[in-house]
Amino acid sequence: MSTIVAIDITHHQLPLDPPFPASWDPQPRTKFPATIVRVRDSDGREGIGSGDVMYGFADYARYFIGEDPLDIAQHAARLANVEFHAGRPWPLDVALWDLAGRIEGRPVWQMLGGTSSRLRLYASSAVHRAVPDMVATAHRMLDAGFEAMKIRFGRPSIDDDLAVISAVRDAVGDRLTLMVDCNQGWRMPWDTSQPWSLETATTIAARLQAEQVFWMEEPLHRGDYAGLAALRGHLAETGTMLVAGGEMTREPYEFRELLERDCLDVFQPDCVCSQGISGLASLAREVVTRGKVFTPHTWGNGIGVLANLHLTAGTVGHEGSLWVEWPYDPPEWTIERRDYPLATHLGAAGGWIELGDAPGLGIVLDEALLARTASSTATFR
Repeated sequence: MSTIVAIDITHHQLPLDPPFPASWDPQPRTKFPATIVRVRDSDGREGIGSGDVMYGFADYARYFIGEDPLDIAQHAARLANVEFHAGRPWPLDVALWDLAGRIEGRPVWQMLGGTSSRLRLYASSAVHRAVPDMVATAHRMLDAGFEAMKIRFGRPSIDDDLAVISAVRDAVGDRLTLMVDCNQGWRMPWDTSQPWSLETATTIAARLQAEQVFWMEEPLHRGDYAGLAALRGHLAETGTMLVAGGEMTREPYEFRELLERDCLDVFQPDCVCSQGISGLASLAREVVTRGKVFTPHTWGNGIGVLANLHLTAGTVGHEGSLWVEWPYDPPEWTIERRDYPLATHLGAAGGWIELGDAPGLGIVLDEALLARTASSTATFR
């Protein structure tokens, strides 16, 4: 039996020129940070993860060194304890799954019980463009083979946001399934504005239903269980639009509340931010068992995208996810920028991705680029 002998954490920053004007941040981002977590065993194998910055984790590494790398349940339980004391340590869970797959010679999606590694993707845009440019973006996604696209709200007025949806729908008809991220579930550190009320969300929902929007994401604060349940119940009576959320929900009890209170149709936790692959695998299965959709948030670098894809393929597959998020909004957000830690960037064909049979997550790092982008900090500027 091998043992864990080292956990190494490094930070990197890719310069962005032109900057990336993310819709959720008013100041364009001039750097794209990545935190790389490597866990090595006594036989020289290495598992790789990425996600949150892991500040302060060094104080807790001793609870993993010397342990069996395949005892993932124990590691996940300890990581849940560490999260209370030192932020979100879930990149290590991802790295441990990658290492376990390399030890066993199997891909993670297969270790989780999946029968197919083929998943359909939706293009997830991020930039607030003018109406003609958003229409052009929608056509670009169609030309690339995507059948669904997510548009983010947050322009100066809600009328500006709704004008974009109307224009895109008029331009593409029913050829493109549209999702809308209202981005009310969480706040950037600087943002003290109040999230929408149930009344506001209900009014906006009626406008989105008229445009045949497939889901309305984060229309209320993530902890407004009563409001989410009321909104979801109203939409179920008046049309087919779904309520999505959960990308920044963290604790298992919070997901239980969302499930028990029937708050969401679509669950979107990200395994590099919440509970890791270990914790979300059981949640994904329960979500689908209850007739709902599980499709992770994936907005990060290619390692996080891969981790969430393996999680989805291994637990609920295409049937339970419908689409999985594919962050993509060129020219500011390209696959090359997103996946810069990887030697080979992830590729989608016709709006689908095939994960293949490489052991673990199939990660090969671009070591030369990581050396050039090494940093003592992990910030966006």
